Amino acid sequence: MYLTDLDRIVEIEARSFPTAWSRNAFQSELIENTFATYLVLDFHGTVVAYGGMWIILDEAHVTNVAVHPDFRGHHLGEAMMIGLMGRGKQLGACRITLEVRRGNAVAINLYQKLGFVQLGVRRGYYTDTREDALIMWKDPL
Repeated sequence: MYLTDLDRIVEIEARSFPTAWSRNAFQSELIENTFATYLVLDFHGTVVAYGGMWIILDEAHVTNVAVHPDFRGHHLGEAMMIGLMGRGKQLGACRITLEVRRGNAVAINLYQKLGFVQLGVRRGYYTDTREDALIMWKDPL
């Protein structure tokens, strides 16, 4: 992900999440956060999906994954997760974790397909709806 991708990233973010990250949040991740790694999927010159994670010691923590609504249903979320896991390994991660809304069955099914297991719950984690987050891990990566 590059700064030049941010207009499209912010659009996808806003169309994907009830409480979207701001352009400044993504910009800060790219410029200031030395733990952050962000990837995009490009289709004919247009970003259609993105994902990010922090690598801290030997752990990767997925911060966000989103696919533009017009491109969903084509396994791009799966491709992004596989890309993030591969990049995490390259950067020295041995395990990977993420939080997912309890009600997001599509994402939960994808993560389980990729070998993630639920190991905890963060009650009321999502401030917009007070929905619980399932904490999922894949260990080893």
